[in-house]
Amino acid sequence: MTTLQPPATAEPRPAPPPVGRDRRSWTGWGFIGPFVAVFALVFLAPIVYSVYLSLFRDQLIGGTSFVGFDNYRQALQDERFWAALGRVSLFLCVQVPVMLGIALLVALALDSGRLYGKSFFRISVFLPYAVPAVVATLMWGFMYGTRFGLVGDVNEAFGLSLPDPLSPDLVLASIGNIVTWEFVGYNMLIFYAALRVIPHSLYEAAEIDGAGQIRVITAIKLPAIRGALVIATIFSVIGSFQLFNEPSVLQKLAPNAITTDYTPNYYTYSLSFSGQQHNYSATVAIVMGLITTVIAYVVQLRGMRKGA
Repeated sequence: MTTLQPPATAEPRPAPPPVGRDRRSWTGWGFIGPFVAVFALVFLAPIVYSVYLSLFRDQLIGGTSFVGFDNYRQALQDERFWAALGRVSLFLCVQVPVMLGIALLVALALDSGRLYGKSFFRISVFLPYAVPAVVATLMWGFMYGTRFGLVGDVNEAFGLSLPDPLSPDLVLASIGNIVTWEFVGYNMLIFYAALRVIPHSLYEAAEIDGAGQIRVITAIKLPAIRGALVIATIFSVIGSFQLFNEPSVLQKLAPNAITTDYTPNYYTYSLSFSGQQHNYSATVAIVMGLITTVIAYVVQLRGMRKGA
């Protein structure tokens, strides 16, 4: 008896690749290629070159020679570097909370809708950010002067003896005042922009429940702008560790209070341009960059965990 066999079925052929697929795959690279090239040129290349410089040292005998990680060991034992790092850390712990607190209060006042002349007030607070840092420092530096500035005029007019803002004990607080004046408006704008995108339905629900303004702020506004708070904090942390313009300008007005190693960035600048220690300067800059990266990452991680 003959058994009928099922007809053989042809194996499915793979679909041909779409026409022009390779061309489309290169289209994206054509758009991001210029950015990648500029990013590599102005960001990655300087870092690679700095790492390369940090592995060498100029010596009186033998010229430039490879020393490996000796420069890094020297930086970790450099008391001047650690003193500068401790100074900007103190600056960070005091100035940043004050600056962000003022910026947050101003943003909440603008968002409340109960402030008259809101547009003028917002521009007035933001205007100092448009002033270049060097100009702002010079302006405040001359106002701090006890012989030629505002403090000296007040002392002479009223017979007072106000403390010298450029003295060694007060110069760090004076720099903090300048930085706060410059960047309160910038951070205020970040907070205010985040407040403006909060759904009004949340405010209506809170009003129905009888919540007051303080309750609305603590239960709705602050949790909603947590991301903006974290971003502003990270920017402020990075800016504090990069402190350079203000002490470098005030150093001419207060040479006894501000030394060339007052901040890590100023120390790096002095090593490179005054001491001609380019290799060690690159090492200090890399170490400072790593410390800043770690602290900024910790701040970001804590902010994300709290927001979870």
